Amino acid sequence: MAHDHAGHSHAPQNFGRAFALGIGLNTIYVIVEAVIGLRTGSLGLVADAGHNASDVLSLIIAWVGARMARRAPSERFTYGLRRSPIIASLFNALLLFGAMGVVFWEAIGRLHDPVAVPGITIIWVTLIGLVVNFGTALLFIRGTNDLNIRGAYLHMLADGAVTLGVLLAGVLILFTGVAWVDPVISLVIVAVVLWSTWGLFRDAMRLSLDAVPDGIDPVAVRDYLQGLPGVAEVHDLHIWAMSTTETALTAHLVMIERSEGNSVIQEANEGLHDHFEIVHTTLQLEHGEPLDNCVQAAPESV
Repeated sequence: MAHDHAGHSHAPQNFGRAFALGIGLNTIYVIVEAVIGLRTGSLGLVADAGHNASDVLSLIIAWVGARMARRAPSERFTYGLRRSPIIASLFNALLLFGAMGVVFWEAIGRLHDPVAVPGITIIWVTLIGLVVNFGTALLFIRGTNDLNIRGAYLHMLADGAVTLGVLLAGVLILFTGVAWVDPVISLVIVAVVLWSTWGLFRDAMRLSLDAVPDGIDPVAVRDYLQGLPGVAEVHDLHIWAMSTTETALTAHLVMIERSEGNSVIQEANEGLHDHFEIVHTTLQLEHGEPLDNCVQAAPESV
């Protein structure tokens, strides 16, 4: 039986400084936006401040998830806490859905009862918000291959999109005085954010249910293992995400000759690593007919 292929690490990068800076800047902006919104009577700014507050919470969740993923394995958690970022990604997606629900509800209410707001104040406050939101998003752009970091990145991009919509509404209100512009732009933004968030939610759900990660073709993996020298059959093949950056595999290989075991194990580990970026492998070698108690039912297409 062969275990993890060594010599290569896909451990998540440390984005601690990015998280700390992003949380600090956004917290300050939330306070400023909420105070100005309350003083000027702008419900739009107050609502946006609430949305920004949910983003601060999402950054904290993503940061905690990233830190937990770096914890060493223990006797109880033998893989460590590598799957924490997947849970954090689910929370992030659900927070975005909730925040957009609040914005949607507010926008519908304003369509029926438009509220006059100070356009110039909205413009200045949201200009600051754009710098904070998109600046924070740029802090995470290098880690978007990690689902958890991508969740934080998308969250800040979504927040920037909402802030941009509020800015455009402020400009139009300033020059036209038409109050219904604000809720209409908000509804458009809600649709865009929900569309982008759905992908994050879907990916996080799949990984949490041990689905084969996107980018890995299980049929190609099976064919590769089946084509190794001395392998007569492959069964009980499982591929799943250990974290948002690491993939694991287990499989039973039925061998023709016993003497070929060690060389096949080495070749399989190197090939799975080089061709599929699977670095945590466990291969069980069998000879002759497969054991009745270890053959799983054939997988169904989903």
